[in-house]
Amino acid sequence: MSEEEDDIILSELDDEELVQQMFDDLYDGLKEEIEEAVHILLDRGWEPYDILTKALVGGMTIVGNDFRDGILFVPEVLMAAGAMKGGMAILKPLLAETGAPRIGKMVIGTVKGDIHDIGKNLVSMMMEGAGFEVVDLGINNPVEAYLEALESEGPDILGMSALLTTTMPYMKVVIDTMTEKGIRDDYIVLVGGAPLNEEFGRAIGADAYCRDAAVAVETAKEFVLRKHNQMAAGA
Repeated sequence: MSEEEDDIILSELDDEELVQQMFDDLYDGLKEEIEEAVHILLDRGWEPYDILTKALVGGMTIVGNDFRDGILFVPEVLMAAGAMKGGMAILKPLLAETGAPRIGKMVIGTVKGDIHDIGKNLVSMMMEGAGFEVVDLGINNPVEAYLEALESEGPDILGMSALLTTTMPYMKVVIDTMTEKGIRDDYIVLVGGAPLNEEFGRAIGADAYCRDAAVAVETAKEFVLRKHNQMAAGA
């Protein structure tokens, strides 16, 4: 920590300065500072939803953009996401009480035979950071696990990830099974993982391939908005 950093007393900053400082602290992955700042804003009468969107999501948007542009790398983003999680843990129960609007809901998991989860975890954290509710099924998910989660959770989005070329084709198994059961069109299906590309995403019938967590968030927002607009138009 630099000398200058030591001199900053969060509670002495005004709201605007504090939010800017939270952007910096999120960027640097400083979990305790983020937790302290969330408490300060709550004490000042801020709505939990405003803290989530203006301070935490605002800060993670900068992190996401720099990750997309190759300025930040996975370890730094995981640190930032960890700090974000600390702030979210304080806000979550309060958001539930106030019934704050959620952008949408996502079920995500790595496919059967694959135990890689760094990319998936990153997407989960960034999606939560953007205001989505995320149900993470973890690794090595057979088709049944996805179908059960879709039924019990009723999400807008199903996200699948794979890091091995050998497990990639399993995504098609899941999508084909959804089609057989007549539920494919009820969900937005997003896929991702190092060996995938757009062509593969199209070939297996996914709605979109997302090359990284930042793109996943942008794509998810776009599709959910489109879905809501279509529903409104059809109403």
